[in-house]
Amino acid sequence: MAAEDTTSVTLTWALSLLLNNRDTLSKVHQELDVKVGKDRLVVTESDTKSLVYLQSIIKETLRLYPAAPLSLIHEAIEDCTVNGYHVSAGTLLITNLHKIHRDPLIWANPSKFQPERFMTTHKDVDVRGQNFELIPFGSGRRMCPGLSFALQNLSLILANVLHWFEFETSLDEAVDMREAPGLTCSKATPLEVYVTPRLPAFVYNSSN
Repeated sequence: MAAEDTTSVTLTWALSLLLNNRDTLSKVHQELDVKVGKDRLVVTESDTKSLVYLQSIIKETLRLYPAAPLSLIHEAIEDCTVNGYHVSAGTLLITNLHKIHRDPLIWANPSKFQPERFMTTHKDVDVRGQNFELIPFGSGRRMCPGLSFALQNLSLILANVLHWFEFETSLDEAVDMREAPGLTCSKATPLEVYVTPRLPAFVYNSSN
C-alpha cells in the first residue's frame, strides 16, 4: 500500500513534464508506434525493455522530482570519518536527494527536463543505488525494498497510458509545476487534462 502514493506521484510528475515539453511527448509516442505499433492495445513488460526513451523519461522524472525528496533516517553505528569530517556514533543523517539530483557540478542544466541525458552523457547512470548522483530510492541496506516493483509499475503504467491516449491541457496552458510541502513530493495543484483516444477505434473495440 505504501508504494501506491509514491507511484501515483511520480506518474503525475512524468505526465506534467511531458505536457510542458511537447517535443519529448511526441518522441515517446513515436517510440511506442515503432516498438509496439498502433494495431494492439496493451503494452507488455517485454515491450518496455525496448522502450529506451521511455525509460530515460522515467529516470529524468525521478531525478527532478524524487517521490521522497529526503531519504530515510540513517544512523552511524560507530565513529567514522567521511571526506575529512568526523562523524560520531549515534549521529543521525537525512540525505537531501532533491539537492543531489540538481547538483550543477554533476548535471548540466540541472533544473531542465532532458531525458536524452540518460541516452548520452549519463547513459550508464542507474537508479538502483550504485550511482550516488541519482538515488531516488536511496542506497545501501536501508534503500527502498520496493524498487524493482516500482520501476516495473512505472514503466508499464506510463507506457500504456501514453500508448492509449492523447493528452491536452485547458487552453493549451502550461502545467503548474509547484511542489507541495510534505514528506512526499506532490504537486501543489491537481493535474487536469483532456484525454482523447490515440489508437484506431478497432483496437479499443477488439479488446472487449
